[in-house]
Amino acid sequence: MPVKILYFAWVREKVGKVEETLDVPAAVETAQQLMAWLSDRGPEYAQAFARAEVIRVALDRTHVKATASIAGAREIAFFPPVTGG
Repeated sequence: MPVKILYFAWVREKVGKVEETLDVPAAVETAQQLMAWLSDRGPEYAQAFARAEVIRVALDRTHVKATASIAGAREIAFFPPVTGG
C-alpha cells in the first residue's frame, strides 16, 4: 500500500525532496524501521537519517515515538527537533 512520506527542515534538505509516495515493504513495521529502510535507499537518505534518534515522527499528523507501528498510516512525516530562542 502506498504511503506518503513528508520531509521537513534539514531532513528535507539532505534527502532533496519535500515528499514522495512509496510502497513500504510489509516487513517494515515501525517508524524506526522505516528510517532504517529509507537509509538504504541512497547516500542522501543515509545522511538524512544518520542521527535517527533525534528525528521526530508524525503518523497521519499525530506525533508518535519512533517505535510506533506504521500499520495503516497514510502519511508519515519526519522532522528534526524544534529549537527556539
